Amino acid sequence: MMNQKSPEKKRKVCMKSYMTEVERDRIAALAEQCGLSASEFMRRVVLGQEVNSKVDKEAFLNLLKVNADLGRLGGLFKLALTDSVNKVVSYREVRRILHQIEDRQEELRRLISIAERVILKRDSGGVG
Repeated sequence: MMNQKSPEKKRKVCMKSYMTEVERDRIAALAEQCGLSASEFMRRVVLGQEVNSKVDKEAFLNLLKVNADLGRLGGLFKLALTDSVNKVVSYREVRRILHQIEDRQEELRRLISIAERVILKRDSGGVG
């Protein structure tokens, strides 16, 4: 029972807030994005505490996966060149496709680097 709060930390006070249905729905959606209850989300925001979005981290992980997929695609493409594909596709076309894959990988690396800096800055208490 490690999740039980000590008596002095147990929340017993309720505070009401009036808002529109649209505002309530927006708060609920943002809280869900962060994996928090609406109450915990509002408490953290009002008290200036950190609120991290699960969506940002999931997007970052998806960028990493796409980058890895592009690397594998490039590897498979190069492997195919060692087989009889050379006879079907021109060397110029092969180089063009390889350059496109490399360009996308470089673009993804740049985006991953930016996303990583934003996430690390936010997680370390900086403004995100």
